[in-house]
Amino acid sequence: MRYLFLTAALMISFSAQAGLDQKTAETEMQSLAKKHKVQLADLGIYASVGEGDTLKVLLDNNGSKLMIPASITKIVTASAVLATFPPGHKFKTTIWTTGEINKGVLKGNVYLKGGGDPSFVSENMWFLVNAFLRNDIKRVEGDIVVDDSLFDKMRYDESRQKARVDRAYDAPVGAMSFNWNSVNIFVRPGNKAGDDARVYVDPENEYIRLVMKAKTTNGGDNKLLADRKEDPKFDGDLLHVGGSVGKNNKELVIFKNITQPDLWSGYNFKAFLAQRGVNVTGAVKNGETPKTASLAAETDSKAIEQIVADMNKFSNNYVAEMLTKNMGTLKKDKGVMLADGMATLQEHIQSLQIPKDQYHIENPSGLTRENRMSSFAMWKVLQHLRNDFRVQPEFLQSLPIAGIDGTLKKRMKGTKAERWVRAKTGYLNSVVSLAGYAGLEDGRVITFSFIYNGSTDEATVRQYFDKLLESLVN
Repeated sequence: MRYLFLTAALMISFSAQAGLDQKTAETEMQSLAKKHKVQLADLGIYASVGEGDTLKVLLDNNGSKLMIPASITKIVTASAVLATFPPGHKFKTTIWTTGEINKGVLKGNVYLKGGGDPSFVSENMWFLVNAFLRNDIKRVEGDIVVDDSLFDKMRYDESRQKARVDRAYDAPVGAMSFNWNSVNIFVRPGNKAGDDARVYVDPENEYIRLVMKAKTTNGGDNKLLADRKEDPKFDGDLLHVGGSVGKNNKELVIFKNITQPDLWSGYNFKAFLAQRGVNVTGAVKNGETPKTASLAAETDSKAIEQIVADMNKFSNNYVAEMLTKNMGTLKKDKGVMLADGMATLQEHIQSLQIPKDQYHIENPSGLTRENRMSSFAMWKVLQHLRNDFRVQPEFLQSLPIAGIDGTLKKRMKGTKAERWVRAKTGYLNSVVSLAGYAGLEDGRVITFSFIYNGSTDEATVRQYFDKLLESLVN
């Protein structure tokens, strides 16, 4: 009897494996494409199942065709970063001082020096300020000088798409940056229709000038208008918040980027010092830390693998460029350009023996229409990351999980693919992409790369990709 049960189990397992073959997968791909009115000519798809001697190709539709990959480019960036920096690697942000301290008064400047940390946020600033306070400084009779000389002053690299927008995904880059170089605008309705809306900026500091013209209306409509502009009268940005918000709404949030990472960081540093009772009499400016300065405080970033997760889970373009410039610091110790880091990224791609005619990468975030990559080339990168145990765990945990978090939080939720798909998303106008892994209950893993360049509605293409994965997993 035991033998019969074992034989039956093996037959079921064999049947399940046999059912996932290239012919079946291609039929499903074509059937779903027809149902969703997605043209196969606009698709680059490559997928395999298994590994080593058991690896077999499931799908190859225009697999070698060069296409715009959008944000799945970050898979390549993650691969290069994890190959360059070991797990646990961290970036330092430091505070230095010049002059003498007498009875709690520093007669000199304070230098906030950036070490290229993409994850430097409010919690890190608090830690750094608390460490600074242990120098028993209650007053600074001098300036706050922000030193971001580790990187160049190119805030928006030429490889990024040319049209600038004030949304957080297009944030500028600097060696001294803060809160992803973006500001949060929280809006709440007034008590009754006609009242001014209540608008709050977080973090609050002198760098931001807020102009509030939003009104409260009846109902639950949200017609808020917000834009960010540089203020010609001072070193900072103007935030205009207008339009209206219905009184039945709770709190709404809008994210905007800032234009000057160094001064933005410096004014926030000043605000955090003020909250702890430290008054700074001078200005906030940029400059370099003199060699005679004394170290007053320092703090470490998140571990590199956690920063890569920030990049991939939320498709953060700012983090992608910051990490790439950090790769460039291995070639230069000052004024690092994005091109310096891109050289390391290109060397990494070449080491994976990907055909040179199947990729052309200019920007590490994918926020450009100049990048080109075939679905097969992306599959090769994914296979490398899957097979190299030195980086596999860190990369896998960085990917959004279907139905759970990141950019896949609302996708494939409640289906057989929920939690079984981990993948990076990509999106530009007329571009939709998805690449990663789909697990099967028998322990095998599908490695897939889907790229679409065409005129079909992007939401329809995303649905097509999801349905195809659900079918393969099921």
